[in-house]
Amino acid sequence: MSVSAGAASPSLPINSPKTRKQRTLWGDAWVQFRRNRLAMFGLLLLLLIILAVLLGPYIYRVDPKSINIVEASSPPSSAHPFGTDDLGRDMLARCLYGGRISLAVGFVAMLIAMVVGTTIGLLAGYLPRLDNLLMRFTDMMLTLPQVPLLLVAMSLFRDPLRMRFGLEMGAFVMVVTIIGILGWMPTARMVRGSVLSLKRKEFVEAAVNVGARNGSIMTRHILPNVFGIITVAATLEVATAILTESTLSFLGVGFPPDVPTWGSLLYYGRNYMTQFPWMVLFPGLLISLTILAINFMGDGLRDALDPRQRQ
Repeated sequence: MSVSAGAASPSLPINSPKTRKQRTLWGDAWVQFRRNRLAMFGLLLLLLIILAVLLGPYIYRVDPKSINIVEASSPPSSAHPFGTDDLGRDMLARCLYGGRISLAVGFVAMLIAMVVGTTIGLLAGYLPRLDNLLMRFTDMMLTLPQVPLLLVAMSLFRDPLRMRFGLEMGAFVMVVTIIGILGWMPTARMVRGSVLSLKRKEFVEAAVNVGARNGSIMTRHILPNVFGIITVAATLEVATAILTESTLSFLGVGFPPDVPTWGSLLYYGRNYMTQFPWMVLFPGLLISLTILAINFMGDGLRDALDPRQRQ
């Protein structure tokens, strides 16, 4: 008995290869990341802070450097939600403006640290002749006291950079460069450990057997497989860079006093914290919330990119 031409063709089974979604590393990681409530809370909180510091000055149109002695040291009110400092400058406007600089320092210093750390980790892990030299150099950098070294470097290069790039841009270049150069060591050690394991895998041996060059193997085969570790290290480095910049500004060797950052606002308001606590409360709260959000994200990314926790 023949089947009529108008009969409907049988539908494909639900589990057929054509209807099954293709799984990827980052797709599985995103699913795992969304299941972590603290990580999602950190992501949303960080996005909220970034949007606030980027769009806030266009909505809250108050000059962060405008001095009004009449309203000096005013407590939080409807006119000044974060209060004012001892010169009558609006604290909310200064926190929004300073947040741009603090976050920019964190992300740019993170990029410098990731580039240097990833490069050294790749070379040390894949090339045995460079391993001992680069790792001993990394160990030497880890033993150096960072805060005193930062203070010495800031004192040496502060004036030349300010004369070349200007007061604010010179301070920015100096801060992000020094923080980035002194923050690559943990990334280099993590990348090296992962490369030592990956270079013994079959796909790397196959690339070597077909005559691929070392540079091509490191960039096209090994680097994509250590990108998860780099991502986790990058989130933690952003928090470290923001905290380091705040420490430098609090010690008075970071940005100039008239350039508001979260750290410099803490440094400026330390003498008034008992009389006017809002001058240090809000900058310190923003620093704490930003670092907390990034740490939550880092923990979530670490768990999401762990193959033992993916189903």
